Amino acid sequence: MVDHQIMGGVPCVQGTRIPVATVVGLLAQGLTAAEIRADYPQLSDEDIRASLQFAAEAVTERQLPLRVSA
Repeated sequence: MVDHQIMGGVPCVQGTRIPVATVVGLLAQGLTAAEIRADYPQLSDEDIRASLQFAAEAVTERQLPLRVSA
């Protein structure tokens, strides 16, 4: 969820001030969902999956204009 009045508009897990990037970064460092929940008990497994889904959608392939050869 993005709200410009919360964390300066940084995407956060809904209902928290925990940035999605924090959750995804912890997963990238090799932490398990259980380890993340131990550090952030307000998160659920669904919140962690939603963070990954958000990140995946943020980096999906975008349409790029084709260059016309001269």
